[in-house]
Amino acid sequence: MAAEGMSMRRSQSAATVPSLLMETFQSLLAKKLSDALANAGLPDAGELAQATDPRFGDYQTNAALVLAKQRDENPRDLAEKIVARLDVGDLCEPPVVAGVGFINFTLRTGAMAEKTVEVLRDERLGVAEERSTRRIVIDFGSPNVAKPMHVGHIRSTVVGDALARIAAFLGHEVVRDNHIGDWGTQFGMVIYGWKNLLDQQALQRNPLAEIVRVYKETNERANSNPQVREACRQELVKLQAGDKENTDIWNECVAFSMQDFEHVYKLLDVHYDLQCGESFYHARLPGVVERLLKSGIAEISEGAVVVFFRDNPELADKPLIIRKRDGGFNYATTDLATVDYRVNDLKAD
Repeated sequence: MAAEGMSMRRSQSAATVPSLLMETFQSLLAKKLSDALANAGLPDAGELAQATDPRFGDYQTNAALVLAKQRDENPRDLAEKIVARLDVGDLCEPPVVAGVGFINFTLRTGAMAEKTVEVLRDERLGVAEERSTRRIVIDFGSPNVAKPMHVGHIRSTVVGDALARIAAFLGHEVVRDNHIGDWGTQFGMVIYGWKNLLDQQALQRNPLAEIVRVYKETNERANSNPQVREACRQELVKLQAGDKENTDIWNECVAFSMQDFEHVYKLLDVHYDLQCGESFYHARLPGVVERLLKSGIAEISEGAVVVFFRDNPELADKPLIIRKRDGGFNYATTDLATVDYRVNDLKAD
């Protein structure tokens, strides 16, 4: 029983550590300032904030200036009155009245060292878990298939991964989503180039480099030759219609790209829960458009389905097309379907 009671007391003590450590120097000083004001017969006023210039210490308050204006008194005299009642010796050097009545606080080196040791001894570094947690979907990375990643993708990957780790550490349920760009008009060119320009040996040596090469060469030919441009469009139409040969080529391109992406993610120690890609939402697009039409949010305009923002001056002349005149969809439609999936299927908060 004694050992059990000791264990329980130790657990209860450890459980209280994070909440104590969460109290910052700023919040501790703010409480002490509030006590000093009360002891001086003064109401809470002003704010205690980080000093804008290190010459003025670590924190400063304008409480005396605010109160002096309200009471028609000398702000420096009020500041001295407040300082005389401040009990902050455990945290900082004696407060200094500066300028027209600011009170400056400089933290003691010993106090900062003690707090640092206290935080380092806690397994959560003084960060308490959120009491009310959420299911959060974080979309980051999102490179394009058949293209190498560039610095923008790396930036998004690193920032997104950091946000995901922080949210998970706070106790939230995090879904990491890599919204791969694996669908779109560029695949008409990729498939045409694959069929007409591909070097199999180069593909074996460096798959992504060879796919990029045939894409660039096809793009150059399409810009100068209408017949090539039309052939690329037909290849895209066949892909969208589910043609087996084009679908197989597309699948190979996706697989090669994912291998390249995974190599980078392994180096960065980045992990995903979902890597659906834009193609995942293709079957959902007609339903999203129909729902927006039935709700009256979207309307048919010149043969296209459009969302207008007539009540917003900045967007009034920028309608959002979600289904083109020829029946095709665009990135906006895919984005809407993606949000719909995250809210209704993944149950994101």
